[in-house]
Amino acid sequence: MAGDDGSGSIDSDRIIEVYRRYAGKIEVMPKVPVSSVGDFAIWYTPGVAEASIRINKDPDESFELTSRWNMVAIVTDATRVLGLGSLKPEAAYPVMEGKALIFKLFGGVDAVPIVHRRREPGAFASLVKDLEPSFGGVNLEDIESPKCFYLLDFLRMELEIPVWHDDQQGTAAASLAGLINAFKIVGKNLRESRIVLLGAGAANIALYRFLKAYGVNPRNIVVVDSRGVLHPEREDMDRLLFSNRYKYEIALETEGGGLRPGSGVEEALKGADALVAASRPGPGVVKKEWIRGMSRDPIVFALANPTPEIWPWEAREAGARVVATGRSDLPNQVNNALVFPGVFRGALDARSRAITDGMAIAAAEEIARYTEEELGLDEERILPPITDWQVHYRVAAAVAWAASREKVARKPRTYRQELENARAIVESSRRKYEALLSAGLIERLV
Repeated sequence: MAGDDGSGSIDSDRIIEVYRRYAGKIEVMPKVPVSSVGDFAIWYTPGVAEASIRINKDPDESFELTSRWNMVAIVTDATRVLGLGSLKPEAAYPVMEGKALIFKLFGGVDAVPIVHRRREPGAFASLVKDLEPSFGGVNLEDIESPKCFYLLDFLRMELEIPVWHDDQQGTAAASLAGLINAFKIVGKNLRESRIVLLGAGAANIALYRFLKAYGVNPRNIVVVDSRGVLHPEREDMDRLLFSNRYKYEIALETEGGGLRPGSGVEEALKGADALVAASRPGPGVVKKEWIRGMSRDPIVFALANPTPEIWPWEAREAGARVVATGRSDLPNQVNNALVFPGVFRGALDARSRAITDGMAIAAAEEIARYTEEELGLDEERILPPITDWQVHYRVAAAVAWAASREKVARKPRTYRQELENARAIVESSRRKYEALLSAGLIERLV
């Protein structure tokens, strides 16, 4: 269905035909045996009252006696859907369904799309708080900046279940995993290197936070938005204090990377070891001559979709040693689907009250470690493909173990315990799915 010209073109009629035929990507199926009317005395009335009484005394029992333990809400107000911008909530539903599909296939997680009209931040947050008793976790999705930062921070403080914004933490964790391995290839120390983040949206602001937590000196990080380097002497600093405190704090902490106020991308990249661009589709957003001005063996992540800020071959011609993009048809895809299925699998199994930055960094380190140990590293392989099932089990194990160490797990688990548990859950989900395919109950695409 995709074109082969690098443009990402698709057969629109074919896409709509397939979507109309299947009328959705997910459905709800019973998981308990029902062979007679008498079974309903257990699963519904009067037997269900026993579970309700037990949960009423201790709400945490809902994680053991109901499907809540494995249920995630994918919540969006449709204000920044993929590369399409702000849409009607109904138009975001296919995207959330696709997310739910990935959750189930790679994490064995049951996920429910929730699209809504509450675009004011307080009303959005209130809605999610009200939904908390129904779910074991919340995945925020496709929300405009800077509202997405406020919602994540607020809901992480308010809720007693894991809250995650994939456009922030998922993409940032995948980027960190790729950077860890890319720096191994070029023989440099990530924690002592100079890194430029082009674009100050959800992904790069989260990546900045992760890099700082990972041990990179903030003054070695330069963040560039559409108006230039974030700098404490930039003329719009007073406005940023009220309109985007996240950019404001980055400007103060990084001190503009030692550059002069008003500096742009070209100046920021001089002598830099790595560029992570998560800005706007290219090509031509990042120029070859800017790459030539970077340090020896530079690393270039051009993550805009559908077209990266600079084509990989152009970056290599300019001297880049390792290049990554967000595209599946090019080497080194930085894909948040490497992260969120395993993160939620581990968090849910540990009955975690949160997904901390430490848990996200543990996921990134595990992805990097898995790639090196199981696949081997080279310039065109710094991350595994999302279809490598084993990486999702290992991410789950690393996250559950981190939740236990950080004392946010209701049900602490060791790495080994969660590795086996995650494998069993995901493989069970896969066997059920494959049985439906084999029986012809799911029609295969031709």
